[in-house]
Amino acid sequence: MSSVNASFSPNISIVHPQYFFIIGLTGIPHSSYYYIFLFITYFITVIGNSTVLLILALHQSLHSPKYIGVFNLALADIGETNALIPNMMKTFLFDSQYISFNACLANMFFVHFFSCMQSHTLVVLAYDRFIAICLPLRYHAIVTNASMVLVFSAIWAFNSSLVALMVSSITRLSFCDSNVIQSYFCDHGPMYRLACNDYSINRIMAFTITALYLVVPLIIIVLSYLGIFLALSKITTWQGRLKALKTCVSHLLLVGTYFLPICCSYIAAWLVSLTPNARIISTSLAYAVPPMLNPIIYVLNTAEIKDIIRKVVKNRSAPIRESITK
Repeated sequence: MSSVNASFSPNISIVHPQYFFIIGLTGIPHSSYYYIFLFITYFITVIGNSTVLLILALHQSLHSPKYIGVFNLALADIGETNALIPNMMKTFLFDSQYISFNACLANMFFVHFFSCMQSHTLVVLAYDRFIAICLPLRYHAIVTNASMVLVFSAIWAFNSSLVALMVSSITRLSFCDSNVIQSYFCDHGPMYRLACNDYSINRIMAFTITALYLVVPLIIIVLSYLGIFLALSKITTWQGRLKALKTCVSHLLLVGTYFLPICCSYIAAWLVSLTPNARIISTSLAYAVPPMLNPIIYVLNTAEIKDIIRKVVKNRSAPIRESITK
């Protein structure tokens, strides 16, 4: 590590390393198989979400407020996966664990930014379901394509500004003792704790980001579904309740697959002292698996998308059957 420490360059009272060393999983036999599993996850995620994006873009019948939300979720899934997993492959499978200071900050920005986008998109989709079930007669007046585009534009701008502020706060820290990040990417928490000067601002930023992308969205989603269940209780027939509830199944599954793994990782870290390896495995799975499951959930639980896929498959198989009969 001496060669790296020798490359530290002071700027007045601030000391930045030229490189950081991402330590990843240590002391686990055959850990490369885990990274291969993540690569398979990456492949499925990119193919699945790209297919959803293509279907939503090409079919006019899906150009509705709800599917603008789904489109943004697929974009965020692809963005987070591309920011996270290819870097992990390069770092650990090809033994290239050094990353430059600026590249590390860029990696931190994109991973946290797209993760925030996933969380806030689920909030918007919860709002869509709340209006659709609680105010069905006013739905098309309140939730329009224009209003959805405006909301998502504001969310993209807000999240990019907030995460950029968090990342820029790292530049005021001095890293004079160690440049070894005990994580699988340039994670904000493990990184700012390496600083040898005051990092109270960074701790506040970490708390703010956690509150705004995890705690507050989860509270809003829970409150929206309390309103939905209250509205469903006023429907007189079970058939009517089930029909309305079916429109929420996909969203509830998305919420579960996104928030449960992350919440379990945080709770486990607070209740017990997790080893670095246990933390890396739990958080990497929490980041990598939901983007893979999201397109599968929407394809299997959305009648419109399933109908379009059936028509495409049927139209492509028709010429094949005709050529065989000839």
